[in-house]
Formats: sequence, C-alpha cells, structure tokens
Amino acid sequence: MDSIEFWTVCSANGIVLDRRQMDNINRFHDELVIWNDRINMVSRQDVDNLYERHILHSLTILKYATIAPKARCMDVGTGGGFPGIPLKIALPEIQMLLVDSIAKKSKAAGMFAQHTGLRHISAQTVRAEALADKAEFRKVFDVITARAVAPLVQLVSWVEPLLKPTAQMLFLKGGDLEAEIAEAVKKFPTLAVEEIAIEMSGTNWFKAQEKKLLICRLGS
Repeated sequence: MDSIEFWTVCSANGIVLDRRQMDNINRFHDELVIWNDRINMVSRQDVDNLYERHILHSLTILKYATIAPKARCMDVGTGGGFPGIPLKIALPEIQMLLVDSIAKKSKAAGMFAQHTGLRHISAQTVRAEALADKAEFRKVFDVITARAVAPLVQLVSWVEPLLKPTAQMLFLKGGDLEAEIAEAVKKFPTLAVEEIAIEMSGTNWFKAQEKKLLICRLGS
C-alpha cells in the first residue's frame, strides 16, 4: 500500500485527512523507514507495509470509536508511536502523551511527534504503572490506547488509577480474545468490553489477520 492508496482507503472508511495531515503521515512514514534500521521499532520484514499494517491499523480506531476533540489521551507501549502519533495527526486538538519503557523507542517517538509540528504531544520513558505514583497523572485521562502491548487484565491494572470515571480504553489486539476478556472481567467485575472485528473497505488484511479493537470502560 502506497500513500495514495492509504488515503483512498481512509476516505472510504470515513477517516478524512487533509493535505497537511497527509504530509505529516508521509513524513512520519519516511522517518520510520530511516530510523527503523537503527532502532528496530517494527519488524524489518514489515517496513514495506507501514502504511497498511501500522499507520492505517492505528487509525482503524476512528472507524469504531469517538474521541472528543479536547480529550486527554495516553498511548501505552507506544514503540515508534503507534497508535498515538497517527491518532494525533488525524485529531490535532487532542492531547497525547506517548509512553514506553524503552528509552530509545520513546525518544524516537518523541522526535517523530515533534516533527509533526503539532502542539500538546510529548513522549516519556516510563512504565505506565509507574505513573500512578505521580499525582498529576492520577484520574486525568479521557482515553488510553495500546496496540499489542500486554494481556487485557494487565493493561487495565496498569492504567486503572489514571482514568477519569468516564474514560475509555481503546486496545488494538488480534485473534481469539475470549479467555483474555474473561480473565480481565473476573478481576475487574465492572469492566465493560466491546469486542469489534476490524473490517476496512479497500483492504482485506485486517479481517484475514483477525485484528480486533477492544473498547473498554470501568464502571463505578
């Protein structure tokens, strides 16, 4: 998938990106290609598929979930900036904090974020669970995202202290998640999980790979 096909598929699925946003997407893509040889943020065999399997995958969230324009968001285990940077480019008014425990990855993500020229996006080298020890991060986030980072029960355990009461967790995963969801609900009885099989007009990859979005909320 090239840049034009990527934009076409986005448009066909209700994800509208203007020229400036596409310029940012393309710059992000090109910088990832250059830096991936040094830092290995995505599989080297996957570099030719960045538009579809990483950037578009990140934006599939927007087909199924609504993120408020001024939402305060955090992307856990961001790696090279997925899904946080594509989401920030598509929704420039949100606030986005990218976190990863691996310094070289968080620093690269921070560099990519800075090069978008967008405000209210930053990166930190920290474990998500460690943020609960800092008062400025407790119960402040409207949205927390993650992509293939950890089992659901672990993700919820990490971020639960950081969530506003009305917050949503948007987790990109794949395969059979029945047991994983059951384990999380057992530990967090008020956890509501909506499991969505991702389908995108114009590409069959997400359906073939059984890619899923979990939309999760914790009740009181």
